[in-house]
Amino acid sequence: MRVDLNADLGESWQRWRTGEDVLLLDVVTSANVCCGAYAGDAELMAQTCGTAVERGVAIGAQVGYPDRAGFGRVFVDMEPADLTDEVVRQVHALDDAARAVGGEVTYVKPHGALYNAIVHHEAQAGAVVEALRVLDRPLPLLGLPASRALALAADAGLPVVREGFADRAYTTDGRLVPRGEPGAVLHDPADAGAQALRLLGTVDSLCVHSDSPGALHLARAVRRALDEAGAVVAAP
Repeated sequence: MRVDLNADLGESWQRWRTGEDVLLLDVVTSANVCCGAYAGDAELMAQTCGTAVERGVAIGAQVGYPDRAGFGRVFVDMEPADLTDEVVRQVHALDDAARAVGGEVTYVKPHGALYNAIVHHEAQAGAVVEALRVLDRPLPLLGLPASRALALAADAGLPVVREGFADRAYTTDGRLVPRGEPGAVLHDPADAGAQALRLLGTVDSLCVHSDSPGALHLARAVRRALDEAGAVVAAP
């Protein structure tokens, strides 16, 4: 059984300091790299892409609301056309950074509040899919299996990647428990490894977050659980 293991990387910026990105790139098979809208900057994008290329890790554009104050975790009621333009701009910016170091963007994953919004928000889901549609090549969209955006992307003939979370709790309807609620984030590596195995076979890619305490230890536990279960851990 094959599954991808991804992590959100390149997200540090002034007040935000996240993760052990370089070490995580030895564990994951895909890197969701911040495109400079809600965090990060051009220098960090270049560094993260360069290290990913060195490690043979796939590069994905982690697109989000242009909201540095809220780290992209607050819903922004953007006009669909503006959101489409913003997503296209972010993908192009990261692709330029990746190509400068011998790589390229191979998929798109929305971040934070945008990721959650396009599960059910028809207009914003459509805006994100429209951005993918007008790019110069068809890039897969990562998202929750029940996401409205994934359904629209599939209807448009675009590739989709069903994503699960090893370190996040789920609601009964398959959505992520909001971060502000107790138990929303799993911190025990054993729990994360067990959840990864439960999700195996139902999703194409598993995410571990780089900004959680003990993220590297947790990611290693998830990778070990997958390897011991005989899964082929590789980018889609």
